[in-house]
Amino acid sequence: MKNFKIAVIAGDGIGPEVIQSGVDVLKGVAALDKTFSVELEHFPYGCNYYLEHGCMMPPDALDRLKKFDAIYLGAVGDPKVPDNISLGGLLLPIRQKFDQYINLRPVKLLNGAPCPLVGVKPSDIDMIVVRENSEGEYANVGARLYPNTPNEIALQTGVFSRRGCERVMRYAFELARRSKKSVTSISKGNALGYSMVFWDQIFDETGREYPDVETHKLLVDAAAMFFVRDPKRFQVVVTSNLFGDILTDLGAAIAGGMGLAAGANLNPEKKYPSMFEPIHGSAPDIAGKSIANPLAAIWSIAQMLEFFGYDQWSSKIINAIEKLLVEKKTLTPDLGGSARTEQIAPALLDIISD
Repeated sequence: MKNFKIAVIAGDGIGPEVIQSGVDVLKGVAALDKTFSVELEHFPYGCNYYLEHGCMMPPDALDRLKKFDAIYLGAVGDPKVPDNISLGGLLLPIRQKFDQYINLRPVKLLNGAPCPLVGVKPSDIDMIVVRENSEGEYANVGARLYPNTPNEIALQTGVFSRRGCERVMRYAFELARRSKKSVTSISKGNALGYSMVFWDQIFDETGREYPDVETHKLLVDAAAMFFVRDPKRFQVVVTSNLFGDILTDLGAAIAGGMGLAAGANLNPEKKYPSMFEPIHGSAPDIAGKSIANPLAAIWSIAQMLEFFGYDQWSSKIINAIEKLLVEKKTLTPDLGGSARTEQIAPALLDIISD
């Protein structure tokens, strides 16, 4: 029997609530499958840890996390801690140290999910966004010059390497080839004459290796418009760290809301652990009220199982989520229901085990 070791960082705000639901589903699936087991270890890293210790996680945290097969992250953020500290002290170091260079975010409108767009069918919103996740605009290279003076200057440098661009684009092309879908590259080459022109050039070069894959290129402002006006034109999307971050939040808004938005931070070679998370944030205003929607956290468990090679269980989880949305009997208040957070996982497991 295969045993997967999972590091659980529940984090802040609603993180512990939604992560518990995901853990319950993961354990339930393992019990049903009987060919694999999961061993979980919880780590208290996050903003509360920072407020007590002055750091988001201890100096040896990455060495401790390295031994796991995957990391399951809840949410990071607290009004008492600046966002650049919470992000730069936990999430970004994990992504970069463990070379999680693929951020994979499904933008898929499930049957029964709310959609603010008029006349759009579930089949019209079904894309996967492949976001570069280890460098780009989030490389955090820069400086502050002449601080606290009238001449103060802030410099922020994006880092785009040929290797970094090629590998994320090749991942997108391989995904499109397997699924017989098109690839759309999103950049801003008309204004960013070095980084994004470089990105466009490498996309063209890589695309020539995949003559069987249909390709498109869009500027990010046009892409944002078409996400709303014509989302069905997108199948596989590949883009930079910053643009991917922004566009997938827009994608979540048109595909059921942030409560249905999952994300995977992948090291495809499995040299390091990959990390799976809902992307909705810590939502401190509703923390502890048992009204948080755990479906995004559960969807990220489906991504984890798919990454481990259990595609059938991933599909069963997504189908169960869809059934909950269609039946509308066990949903949290953000989706028009009255169920408590802790009621969602048992309802999903009942569907999966039928």
